[in-house]
Amino acid sequence: MSKNKKELFRGAATALITPFSDDGIDYKALDGLIDFQLDGGISALVMAGTTGEAPTLSYRELEKLFSFAADKTEGKAKIIAGCGGNSTERAKDIAIIAKKCGCDGILAVTPYYNKPSSLGLTRHFLELAEAGLPTILYNVPSRTGVSIDMDCYRALAKHPLVVGVKEASGNISAVCDLLSELGDDLDVYTGNDDMTVPTMALGGKGCISVVSNLLPLETNELCRLCLEGRYAAASELQLALIPIIRAMFKETNPIPIKYALSKIGFCQPVYRLPLCPPTEKTAQIIDLMIKSLK
Repeated sequence: MSKNKKELFRGAATALITPFSDDGIDYKALDGLIDFQLDGGISALVMAGTTGEAPTLSYRELEKLFSFAADKTEGKAKIIAGCGGNSTERAKDIAIIAKKCGCDGILAVTPYYNKPSSLGLTRHFLELAEAGLPTILYNVPSRTGVSIDMDCYRALAKHPLVVGVKEASGNISAVCDLLSELGDDLDVYTGNDDMTVPTMALGGKGCISVVSNLLPLETNELCRLCLEGRYAAASELQLALIPIIRAMFKETNPIPIKYALSKIGFCQPVYRLPLCPPTEKTAQIIDLMIKSLK
């Protein structure tokens, strides 16, 4: 990392679900979920990311959610606000709310549906960085229909507040390209739970995980082993987690992970449309997985 930039976090971050009741966000459940993450040693929490069903949240809900998380953690974990949307204005509004609420940084996903050019992406992210918080770029083309190219990364890496990338394309070559050319200016985190060890072995700083909602201790341990250079032990743990990772992506995230958490009493299986509870087949797979964890 460039001496002109500050590392936002290293190790395991959790892309936290947003627990709902029929009346809105369930803050009692959220309180318990955050305690569970802190007890598991998680370094950062991403609030209102993809896993948090961000597109369904109002400005008012986002403000309360960010404030609750920042107040609850009291600096024990970094709070990173998801700032997404297909409107740069809305995404920047969320970044401004995040700063007001005491968040430590933002996770800025590529605008979905619009399919902007490389120049459009660059201008979008620069607008968000101007809100004043350390910014992690989020590349997830399977969900947004657009991928950040190296020209865009090169331009953004020059900005003092663009500090990292969540690389979730599933393409290890993209991780190699980022780290080989821009690793001194951008910290790289994997957004794929099955690629934590390969990414960190190449020089990545950690993961932004879905599975850590359910297994914070194990995900934290996986990153710790990598940071210590103990890759044989890390690889063994990574492979042991693969069946659980596969189960958590049987359907669109966060459907399986929220259902799994509901089965062990952390939240209700309440989603906001267009997301809905899992199919009976997926539910049965997760039920068996939960039994195996006990």
